[in-house]
Amino acid sequence: MMKRSTKKNVIQPSASSPPIRVSVVEDDLPIREILTSWLKRAEGFEFVSGFGLAEDSLAELPRQKPDVVLMDIKLPGITGVECVRQLKPQLPQTQFVMHTVYEDSNHIFEALKSGATGYLLKQTPHDELLTALKYVHAGGSPMTSYIARRVAQCFNHPPVSSEANGNLLLSSREREVIEMLASGFLYKEIAEAMSISIRTVDCYIRRIYEKLHVRSRSQAVAKYANFPLANAHRTRSQ
Repeated sequence: MMKRSTKKNVIQPSASSPPIRVSVVEDDLPIREILTSWLKRAEGFEFVSGFGLAEDSLAELPRQKPDVVLMDIKLPGITGVECVRQLKPQLPQTQFVMHTVYEDSNHIFEALKSGATGYLLKQTPHDELLTALKYVHAGGSPMTSYIARRVAQCFNHPPVSSEANGNLLLSSREREVIEMLASGFLYKEIAEAMSISIRTVDCYIRRIYEKLHVRSRSQAVAKYANFPLANAHRTRSQ
């Protein structure tokens, strides 16, 4: 499986680009204040709002429409995963990045299936976190290196699933596309790697969504990772 660093090929906003509008949902006040301070001082960003409860964010974020939301997983009351699940249909253009201490596969894939686009650990340094937010806004899927390895391991050693027939419906080229999606590649980078047009990449992705019965990149990756791959990562069409 191809691996990807959030530090590479990040699209930097030009001076004329609007700032990336970010909201934070974090119940730990000191952490929320640190994140707020980082975002308020960072060039190219606009801090929109901060919430300590998922319930408050559910009421306000659909109106505020931030570009990116940093979401804690373990919140009092409604969890961060459930919060994303409820917000994503209302904010399809907003990117949700989980910001958490949890490193286990269950939390990772539950978050991705809920509609999250990225997954960062709370020890992620200042510069790496801001780079990841730029990357997700540009269309990537940022993950810390440890989390990326866990995702890769799930592709190489996936659990048995009763929905394996969904994987069998994917062609080898579609499997190649979804593995690059899981690695955080942008559409144009997939097109370049496969020597096809962006329009063809878009067609592949639409077919993948239809076959796996999903509506987003993160849901497709999470669902595909739970299929027996039958060595799909070593299979390539002409």
